[in-house]
Amino acid sequence: MIIQLEEAKHTLEGYRADLAELAEALKISELREKVKEYEEESLKDGFWNDQVNSTKIMQQKKVCEYKIEAYEKLNAKLEDAIALAEMAIEENDESCTDEVLSELKEIEAEEERQRIEVLLSGEYDKNNAIVSFHPGAGGTEAQDWALMLYRMYTRWAERHGYNVKLIDWLDGEEAGLKSATISVEGINAYGYLKSENGVHRLVRVSPFDSSGRRHTSFASVEVMPEFDDDGTIEIREEDLEITAHRSSGAGGQHINKTDSAIRILHIPTGIVVGCQTERSQLQNKETAMKMLKSKLMEIKEREKLEKIDDIKGVKTNIEWGAQIRSYVFMPYTLAKDTRTGYEDGNIQAVMDGDIDGFINAYLKDNAKN
Repeated sequence: MIIQLEEAKHTLEGYRADLAELAEALKISELREKVKEYEEESLKDGFWNDQVNSTKIMQQKKVCEYKIEAYEKLNAKLEDAIALAEMAIEENDESCTDEVLSELKEIEAEEERQRIEVLLSGEYDKNNAIVSFHPGAGGTEAQDWALMLYRMYTRWAERHGYNVKLIDWLDGEEAGLKSATISVEGINAYGYLKSENGVHRLVRVSPFDSSGRRHTSFASVEVMPEFDDDGTIEIREEDLEITAHRSSGAGGQHINKTDSAIRILHIPTGIVVGCQTERSQLQNKETAMKMLKSKLMEIKEREKLEKIDDIKGVKTNIEWGAQIRSYVFMPYTLAKDTRTGYEDGNIQAVMDGDIDGFINAYLKDNAKN
C-alpha cells in the first residue's frame, strides 16, 4: 500500500509540469489581463448605456473568469493531493491510499477536460447550443429512437452541469417523439455538442415487433449555436408564416389548455421552428424567432454566404449512408463513430449520456485537419 502511495505521489508531482504547460495553452496570464481590461471598461462613464456592447463585454469577462477559476481549482486540487500523499507516507498511514488514488483519477480527468477545452477556439464554441431531434422514416421505431437520443443528450448535459430547457415537443404516434428541441445553456455547450450534428443509426431487436426481428432505425440530431440578437439579422414579416396550435407532450401544467404554441415557417428557405414551453404566445413567438435567427446565422456561417438571402432550402435524408455514428444493441453491443473510428462497447453507459469519448475524439481529430 505504501508503494502505491509513493507511486501516486510521483505521478501527481509529474502533473506540476503538465499544469504549467496547460497554463500556457489556456493563456491564463493573458486571460487575467483581459479580465482587468473588461473591469476597467465597465467602470467607464456610459458603459451601461450601450446594452448590446455591455452585455457582450460582460459575457466575455465571464468566459475568461470561468477558465481561470477552473485552472486554479485544478492547481489547488493537485497540491492538496500531493500534501495528502506526503503526509500518509510520512506517517505510514495506508488508510489514505484510496483517497489519494481517487484524487489522482479526478485530476487526470479534469486535466484532460481542460486540454480538450483548448481546442474549443471557434467563434461560437462558447455559446449555448440549440439541439433538435427528428426521427427518420420508419414510424414508431424511428420515433422511439429519437426519444432515446433526446434522453442521452439531456443526461450528458445534466452530468456536465449544463441547464437543459425544453423549447418544443411533438409526441410520437404510439411512442417516442416526432420532433423535439432543447436549449443546452452554459459555457462551451455548442463547442462540445457541435460534434453530434448528423444522422444516428440504431440496430436492435424491436420492442414493437411481436416477431422479435432486428430493426435498423435512423434519427437526426441538429445542433446550432444560440446567437445573441445584435440586430444584424433582419427577417421580413412577409417571409414568415406563423401558426398557433395547442401544446403537445412534455409541457407541464400549461399543456393543452390554450393555443399558445407557435410554429414559424420561413418561406424562402423552408425552415420551420417552433416553441411551446413559454408562458404566453408572445413569449413562444420571441423564442421561436430567436431560434430561426440562430438557424439562419448558422447556415450562413457554415456555407460561407455573404448574406442571409443567399440561403436556399436544403433537405438531408435521414437514412443509411448518412450516419455519423451507429449504435448496435444486437447481436453484440457497440457504439462506433464513422468519422473518427472511436468506439465504446458499453452501450448502456453511452445511452445514459457517457459520450465524452466520442466528443473528445472528434475535437482532437478536427484539430489535426
